[in-house]
Amino acid sequence: MRVIARTTLKQFVEKLRGHKDQKAVKSALDAWFYEAQQADWKNPADVRKAYSSASIIGSDRVVFNIKGNDYRLVVAINYRLQIVFIKWLGSHAQYDKIDVRTVQYGD
Repeated sequence: MRVIARTTLKQFVEKLRGHKDQKAVKSALDAWFYEAQQADWKNPADVRKAYSSASIIGSDRVVFNIKGNDYRLVVAINYRLQIVFIKWLGSHAQYDKIDVRTVQYGD
């Protein structure tokens, strides 16, 4: 899979500078990024096989738990083109305030 855009993940980690979670979140996001790049997901079921805790939202949206569910990563996946688009990343508390089906990066 091609992940667009890794800079979103890096910027999020940078915003956590000085926070006790920064190193753990960086490690979790780096691991997710590497695994997503290596993946060959053809459909939501393939994602669930790799990430049993992932939430499938509609035909293309997936929510991944990051750092033991302290943070959430919302992506849109184009299975045919093998592209993962990062749509949103934030704490679990922030996640509770968004509409996961429509949120876009920068919202």
